[in-house]
Amino acid sequence: MRKTIQCLGVAVMIPYLCACGPESGSVTKSLQTTPASSSIATGLPTVFVSKSASCGCCGAWVEHMRRAGFNVEIHNVDNLEPIKQGSGIPANMQSCHTAHVGRYFVEGHVPATDVKRLLAEHSDAKGLVVPNMPAGSPGMETEPGKVESYNVYVVANDGTTSVYAHYGD
Repeated sequence: MRKTIQCLGVAVMIPYLCACGPESGSVTKSLQTTPASSSIATGLPTVFVSKSASCGCCGAWVEHMRRAGFNVEIHNVDNLEPIKQGSGIPANMQSCHTAHVGRYFVEGHVPATDVKRLLAEHSDAKGLVVPNMPAGSPGMETEPGKVESYNVYVVANDGTTSVYAHYGD
């Protein structure tokens, strides 16, 4: 059974930000990059983001990562499922976009500070995930300072998950 990822809940509150839709088909020929000098100066690796072309909240997360000093390459795709499966992202932890940075995946609206921490720790893990799309997470801001309680999980090489960071209440 195919899992379709869509913007949930918050889409009613901020439809102009979130336009994720059903996925199908192949890669859209669209690639956007930021100047390489933006991350070379910080020593951070490039973040490769696969997302739906119509998803505004994914674009907002990309801007969050750029403001944090990352160079970001965007790959707009029609079907994210093969990317998520190939990366080993647990089905119950999936969100609207998938990124790769260094040897790790970053699934969903993970704060840049957690990505930097993972890179600095050289963790023996597959990556980080923020399941669903919690309000107040990077790219899902609704009201200044308002953050829905959510966890960032680390996915171990054996597929198990544990809390890496907590935000909100």
